[in-house]
Amino acid sequence: MKIAKWVFWISLWALVAAFFHYTLPQTDIVRITDTYEKRIDFGANSLFWAQADAGADGSMQNRDVFFIQTRRADGDVMVYRNEDTGWGWPPYFKFDTANLQAEAADLRSVSGAPVYVALKHYGWRNELFSIYPNAVSLRVVDGPNASKGIPFVSIIVLTLFLALVYAVWVRWRRFRDARVNPALERMEEDLSARQGRLAAWWRDRRKGG
Repeated sequence: MKIAKWVFWISLWALVAAFFHYTLPQTDIVRITDTYEKRIDFGANSLFWAQADAGADGSMQNRDVFFIQTRRADGDVMVYRNEDTGWGWPPYFKFDTANLQAEAADLRSVSGAPVYVALKHYGWRNELFSIYPNAVSLRVVDGPNASKGIPFVSIIVLTLFLALVYAVWVRWRRFRDARVNPALERMEEDLSARQGRLAAWWRDRRKGG
């Protein structure tokens, strides 16, 4: 029973951690190498694509999506999609996809004359399932070692979440101590009494037999 309990809680917290890791903003220092637009047919990975741009028909099974190709200072390549989030989830309220694509195209550079940007995004990159993080904003920085800034949004969201979890846990403990544990104790006492009466009846029966 303890093993099942630990498996449950570890699985639950792993899902919570994955949810926040996917949803909360992250910042990469990169050099933009190219920008392009591609028609995407949505399949099993449709969950990891945002909705259609604001004002567009969201019922289409495929649509054009903007992409931003980049390279990090260590040489690794990273590709981002550039889609509106609109009023949907996650709540970035992003409506400026076309403007962001124009900014990214204007900041393209080559290795001989690099221009580095801090690109804020959310999501994961998975080559096997063609999953791309979604670019949210970008700004020019001094170089590959520039500061990414303090993640105030992540700090605030995680603090509020932990405060909520703590509040629920405290109230659950009070409820358990006031209602659940006494009820369980009464059930155990009643069960013990029933077992005692059954044992006494069996002894009396054996004596009488």
